[in-house]
Amino acid sequence: MGNNNRITLIVFIVFLLNSFLSGAQLSAPGSAATTNTTYPVFPEADPIFIFCTTPDVTNTGSLQAETTGEGTAEFIWEKYNPDTGEFDDYFTDMSITGTSTIASLPDGGYRVTVSTGDTTWMSRAWIFNAWITVSAEITESTCDFLTLAAYPESSPFIYYDPAGNTAVELHRNLEVEWQEEQTKIAGVPVTRIFDPPTRNTWYNLRVFDQFGCEIFTSVEYNSIVTRAKFTPDQMDGEAPLTVTFNNESENGDPGLYEWFFYRNFDDLKRESETSQGPIDSIMVVAYNDIPIYIYEKSGMYKVKLVSKKTSSFNNQTITCVDTAYMDEFIVVDTSFVDVPNVITPNGDGINDQFIVKFWSMQSIKISIFNRWGKRIHFWESGNVRGFDQTYTETVWDGRIGNRYASPGVYFYVIDGRGRDDKRRKAHGFFHLFNKKE
Repeated sequence: MGNNNRITLIVFIVFLLNSFLSGAQLSAPGSAATTNTTYPVFPEADPIFIFCTTPDVTNTGSLQAETTGEGTAEFIWEKYNPDTGEFDDYFTDMSITGTSTIASLPDGGYRVTVSTGDTTWMSRAWIFNAWITVSAEITESTCDFLTLAAYPESSPFIYYDPAGNTAVELHRNLEVEWQEEQTKIAGVPVTRIFDPPTRNTWYNLRVFDQFGCEIFTSVEYNSIVTRAKFTPDQMDGEAPLTVTFNNESENGDPGLYEWFFYRNFDDLKRESETSQGPIDSIMVVAYNDIPIYIYEKSGMYKVKLVSKKTSSFNNQTITCVDTAYMDEFIVVDTSFVDVPNVITPNGDGINDQFIVKFWSMQSIKISIFNRWGKRIHFWESGNVRGFDQTYTETVWDGRIGNRYASPGVYFYVIDGRGRDDKRRKAHGFFHLFNKKE
């Protein structure tokens, strides 16, 4: 070891002993964190005080020296000069309270020598005004993903070894945290978000170091994607079945919705078993935002919705498309006819009328005859629009003219064709029990 290094080490030990005996200490009021130097040569570590600040304010540091020695204390403050490797005069203070503070300090190394009576104490420390800056942007926005990019920068922490004026960098280990609302979604500066949201969304960015310094910023994503979604107001019923399709798509453009109404599944299945070529499965294509479709025929049907969104990003026009399919079939019931075998038009609310129930019929004839073969009730339609709509016309209330018919046996004949193209025929007799008025 050289003579100069031996002398420096001896002086440091003497000052350290005097510090212990005098009860002196060096602190940094308001600092965010403290760590220690790791000098490559000098054998002892000095404290590093870190103050979180902004790039436009780089002199927020402060140091405070205190001693419990009796009498007036002299505080000689010096600042390290990396050009010469020496400490230059900075500030001298005389205090009867045993305390001296220097504030508004820029980055650098500082040394204080405190003298009270015959006791002298010396200590060093490094001050760093720690700032972080960051900019953020969306560099890519497609129908499948978006890319968030952050560009953080921070002030360097450089201190010097007193034994050789060697520069040492204290790494800050910046970290980033991307959040969508309150949920962390990434911990790297550049991240790709798949399945982008359909609403305009703010992505919040936090950049921080291990010393507690941090900065926040946000970037807004203007959504260019859409999600197709719809629900029918009913899933089954007799033909003709009128279904309203409620468009619940997210972020689609009005007027750009495409609806594909497929043919009866059973028909497609039969054709596929015999056809040698492609089968056209689409029955109708509609371009309404909220379509109403009338299923005239019995069967099982599927529907597909295509939602579109046209936007621009970086002066390029982008059209995003999303498709929604029904998980289940819309079932339009097969046809049937049901006839009662008794009528009791006595006003008790039970079997007061002769009701021929029919379902999903295209055409139907209903005839009622008395025992002598005279037709006393008739109803016919070549385009039946549902049982409920024809109820009052098809039902026989047991009257002939304004009088109730005589009790006895009556006959019916029903002939029709269902909306499943099946012939529906029924005939027979029923009993009427009632006192004539």
